[in-house]
Amino acid sequence: MSRRAARNRRPLQLLGASLVAVLALALLLANVEVQIEGSAGWAGNLPTWRIEDCWLLDLFWGGRPITGYHVYIFSFVALFFHFPFAFCWRWSWRAEARALASIALFWVAEDFLWFLLNPAFGWTRFAPSFVLWHHHWFLGAPTDYWLGLLACALFGALSASARAVAQRAESASTSS
Repeated sequence: MSRRAARNRRPLQLLGASLVAVLALALLLANVEVQIEGSAGWAGNLPTWRIEDCWLLDLFWGGRPITGYHVYIFSFVALFFHFPFAFCWRWSWRAEARALASIALFWVAEDFLWFLLNPAFGWTRFAPSFVLWHHHWFLGAPTDYWLGLLACALFGALSASARAVAQRAESASTSS
């Protein structure tokens, strides 16, 4: 295999590995949350603070209450996906876009897996009539899922286009 063919194949291998890792992490946290929350989704029975009536919740939180549990778990996951930047002391816009794409995919997968793995729900109860904390649905799924997948695609494309620009610049500098 030529060096150029190997270089072109490497991004696909990295993408595949990233997808497997993100989905594995989502599966693990979904299982943890099923154990913590049980049948009462969105921290319904947890001893945590919550803010329920604020117009900003409709805008940024899909109309769901914000809870202490979710503030901390969302912050933990965001920090987890950014940990490589601190550990390696390397940051770039391309890597940031990849991290944001991963976070968006993670939350869509984790939430959906929570329903599939939760004995109180499963596939048959994944519907607006049973999932009362997801207020807005489109094509059989919460609109948050569609927005998350759109964010994942946009950030992923941004990351890939930044890589392509960097590769063109590198090949231009080596050919001159």
